[in-house]
Amino acid sequence: MTTSTDVRITRLKHAQDLPLPEYQSALAAGFDFTAAVDEPLTIAPGARALVPTGLAMALPAGFEAQVRPRSGLAMKQGLTVLNAPGTIDADYRGEVQVLLINLGSEPVVITRGMRIAQCVIATVTRAIFVEVPALDQTIRGAGGFGSTGS
Repeated sequence: MTTSTDVRITRLKHAQDLPLPEYQSALAAGFDFTAAVDEPLTIAPGARALVPTGLAMALPAGFEAQVRPRSGLAMKQGLTVLNAPGTIDADYRGEVQVLLINLGSEPVVITRGMRIAQCVIATVTRAIFVEVPALDQTIRGAGGFGSTGS
């Protein structure tokens, strides 16, 4: 069973001709953001770019938007979201922009309206930090990177 919540969204002046986000299939977890660039933007191998979407949103309290790579762009061109997942907080009202990096071997051209990232709306649980003199023991203990196997 899926749940839904209202997310208020505004198309900014430089994105009036672009479509609103939409889910690409009936059971998709994420919807796509598109590029609101005025001219094609080339991202060289190893380079990064902050790409505008032309959208601003108001998430309800208790939710976040997680900006993630599109798997097809990552696999075919090496294009990914640098700070994946990027978090859009419920109190942010500015333009959504996506920080892309080209990890591929060829330049990637971002064009107006191109689907550049996906976004998942998720609930947020806020921690209440309780200071204690010591933590309970576990079998793993303080074992870190690679401690549970390869």
